[in-house]
Amino acid sequence: MASKMQGSADFDERFLTCPEHEDQALTFYCEPCQTLVCVACTVVDHPRGDRHNPVEIGAVAERKKWDLQGLLENIQPRGREVEAALCDVKMEISELPTSANAAIAQATAYFDQLMALLRDRKEEVVEEIGSRCREVGKCLETQKEAIEFELAGLTSAFEFCKQAWEHGSDVHVIEVEGQARQRVEELLTAPTDLTARPSQVVFSEGTAVAEFRDDVARAGRVDVKVKVDASKCSVEIKPAVVGISNICLLDTNGQISSELKDDVTVTLNDPSGQAVPTKLEEKGKGLWEISYKPRVKGSHRLEVKVNGRSVAGSPYDIRVQRFHTPVLTIGREGCGEGELDDPTDVAVDMDGNIAVLEAGNKRVQIFDAKTGQSLRCFSVDGYHHFGIDIDSNGQFVVTSRVPFFGGDTQGIRVYSPDGKLTKTLKPDCLRDPRGVAVLQDGRMVVADWRQESCLLLQPDGSLIREIGKGQLQNPWFIAVDESRDLFFVTDYEADKVFVFDLEGKLKFKFGKRRENEGELQCPTGITVDPAGNIIVVNLTNRRVQVFGPNGTYLRTVAKVRRGNPEGIALTPDGNIAVACMNGHCVDLYKY
Repeated sequence: MASKMQGSADFDERFLTCPEHEDQALTFYCEPCQTLVCVACTVVDHPRGDRHNPVEIGAVAERKKWDLQGLLENIQPRGREVEAALCDVKMEISELPTSANAAIAQATAYFDQLMALLRDRKEEVVEEIGSRCREVGKCLETQKEAIEFELAGLTSAFEFCKQAWEHGSDVHVIEVEGQARQRVEELLTAPTDLTARPSQVVFSEGTAVAEFRDDVARAGRVDVKVKVDASKCSVEIKPAVVGISNICLLDTNGQISSELKDDVTVTLNDPSGQAVPTKLEEKGKGLWEISYKPRVKGSHRLEVKVNGRSVAGSPYDIRVQRFHTPVLTIGREGCGEGELDDPTDVAVDMDGNIAVLEAGNKRVQIFDAKTGQSLRCFSVDGYHHFGIDIDSNGQFVVTSRVPFFGGDTQGIRVYSPDGKLTKTLKPDCLRDPRGVAVLQDGRMVVADWRQESCLLLQPDGSLIREIGKGQLQNPWFIAVDESRDLFFVTDYEADKVFVFDLEGKLKFKFGKRRENEGELQCPTGITVDPAGNIIVVNLTNRRVQVFGPNGTYLRTVAKVRRGNPEGIALTPDGNIAVACMNGHCVDLYKY
């Protein structure tokens, strides 16, 4: 029976009768034996019992039809894939001579150019040899004439002196000696230059023939190009904002390298159908960055094709928002999972997730930075929680202020990555901690509101030095740039950012209280980007502003929509996360 599967099914009538009882029709199916049988067989060879179970073929056939239908459903998708692949192969076979001819044309043009360069160089060298030969010949002719002239003078003087010496009388010798002396002295005083002149023109090989042979062997390369499978590519769409550079990520599953860049086409249109310029840049391992700067808000259409075929999900809709609109809002008011109550500060953990410190719920809640989904949370001790940072071991460092009703619950608490309390620090020098920043070696810089200064502490909480005493009025949040051994602290009351080195020396400060761009009004959250730029948020006018490493104003990123923005952090995706205390959420703005 198996051989019949190779061709069309054979429904010959002889298969409807029992091979053992030719006058009997096959009306039963013995399931244990998986054999069609007749009525006689159910009595003689396949009686119902432990070993046999003949059943009417109608019910079995119906069940088998369902099985066949399932097989059809399994075959059809694969069949379509195979048919599409066959069409691709046929097309590639038909296109192979064209690509080969194009490659031959390119190779011919390439080597013709190389040979033309060699011919041109040969003509230049031969012409230069002739020119140099003429120059040397002219120089030698000039020297020859000068030598011949001097030799003639010397010969004439020699013969004159010789004749006078051999044949002249005493009177004649006396008369001509002075004349001869003057002539000889003139000849010997200005002799002709007899030093060697360039006398040959030679050719030197700039590149040895053997070396050139190796270069020629490397000139041009023949590769077999494999078509990229568009179905294995994907695009990660990221939130976009008007007027600034935005990106999407094309993952080619390692298929596309720099040589195959031209196989990718990217088209982006704004809501009116106008094209938006895009740029494709390789990020390594088949990952490509599609960057663009939209001019208007609204739904944009992004189409990505590889070898003329759309990648999975293309075309995509990209929602471009206004400049001050968050690309993502995390949380809403409440105490449940994914809900927030009075978030005061944010930090980014070792996995790039956003850790939010909730003063109202007395907990730290971890969110996915891309989706805003709540991942986990853990409770924190104390009251009036203010600042959070994460050390090099992934531990959460949390500060708690003095409660309004008194008590000594203020301090610094350290929690393991899974939320277990590992230590509580309450050094005598600590009065009312606010923002905290942890250095790579475990030391901490803590803003102390009551002491109007910052405290540099050892990992065990012992004081190293007090910084900013007499200069700070109301220090709030802190950011550290260890590459420059600096830390930055916002002064809520002075409307300034103070910059100190870790030795305690004030390096510079910037800011003044006004409404204009680049000015500060009750600055709170602060962070530093990889380039050393300083990002600050104001509580009063809610602006998120960027200043250069020296405090020069650069730009305004956004104006926070909700009241009381406090702690901020920069996410790996290039967004600024802002803890909106009274808004009971965290807003992410495109940086």
